[in-house]
Amino acid sequence: MATEESKFYHLAGILVADGGATKTSWCFSGKGSSTERFSTGGINPFFSTTDDLIKEWKQSPVVRLSGKVDRIFFYGAGIINEDKAQGIKKALEIFFPEAKAEVQGDLLAAARATLGNESGIACILGTGSNSCQYDGVKITAHVPPLGFVLGDEGSGADLGKQLVACYLKKIMPQPLREEFFQKYPLEYPEFLNRVYHHQNPNRFLAGFVPFLAENIGDEFCAKLVENAFDAFISRNVEQYSTARSQPICFVGSVAFHFQEQLKKVLLKRNLSPGIVLKEPLEKLVDYHIQFSNG
Repeated sequence: MATEESKFYHLAGILVADGGATKTSWCFSGKGSSTERFSTGGINPFFSTTDDLIKEWKQSPVVRLSGKVDRIFFYGAGIINEDKAQGIKKALEIFFPEAKAEVQGDLLAAARATLGNESGIACILGTGSNSCQYDGVKITAHVPPLGFVLGDEGSGADLGKQLVACYLKKIMPQPLREEFFQKYPLEYPEFLNRVYHHQNPNRFLAGFVPFLAENIGDEFCAKLVENAFDAFISRNVEQYSTARSQPICFVGSVAFHFQEQLKKVLLKRNLSPGIVLKEPLEKLVDYHIQFSNG
């Protein structure tokens, strides 16, 4: 008969989470069992309390994993320091008292997912943008992204901001302007109200990126995307000392859907394109199975 200890060892495994603003994607990989994937609500380290997280997880598939997990790796947007990680880590330790938990930011998730234990430059191009220099273990240099007002070059918010500005200033070619209005029948005051007087203007602006994707064959749209990526590369990636000798890797929906334009800009600047992932979770699970102890 199996002892309680041996049964626990058989069931024990790793739980990896990728927490974003709108949803958190989870993947459990148990020893001797298949992986299990599911989603819960988004997290905000600035507002989500330990009690909030525990209450939500009790109503989600997370609750089924109690007693089956010995290592947890939680990555999240907005986890910029140890203080922001503590609330999430405390919730994990209460929910999984038998497990060892590690809580890190989404930038390290991008680096581990794309580079594993190799060195290189890891970038995020989604609603926002970010980048870092990675030595195969830790982040060694970081250019601050500054948000969509001062930075976030090449992000969905940045692309949307430029697209809307070109539409309102009538820089956009007329046929495209007509198509844009058919898809988004908003008047000038409505655009300004949504950007300057509503919450999450970055998400509002990023919502126009599908128009660029649908019309990427148009020279105007292709050039807008390429110029935004060029700004991201010059103001962020090229600030790292190893940029010209290492692969430049990306995570995020914007990078994934505009890979052709991204690769074109990198090659034009004599940089080496690396792996591009829409989401990091699957590769993070592979990374922790291969490189994590315990």
